[in-house]
Amino acid sequence: MTKRPADIRSLARAFTDISIETLGGYVTQPATDPEIRIRAIGMLLDRGWGKPEQATTNEIKGELNIIMRKVFDDGSDVGGEGT
Repeated sequence: MTKRPADIRSLARAFTDISIETLGGYVTQPATDPEIRIRAIGMLLDRGWGKPEQATTNEIKGELNIIMRKVFDDGSDVGGEGT
C-alpha cells in the first residue's frame, strides 16, 4: 500500500470553504443545539487564531522548582532535579 498524504491533504483542502461556511452556519443558527454551537465556535477559533500554547511537563516542573526556591529562600534544588 503506497502512502499518498499530499493527495489526501489536497483533496481535504478542497472542502475548506464549504467546511468553514457549514461551521459558521452552526454558530449563527439559534435553533442549533448549544453544545454543537460551542464546538463549532471552538473549531473556527482554533483554525483562525491557532490553539493556545500549553506548557510542557518540564516547563511546569521548572516553574514549580523556581517557586519552591522562593518559598524556602535557600536556593536549594527542591526535589533534586535541575531546571
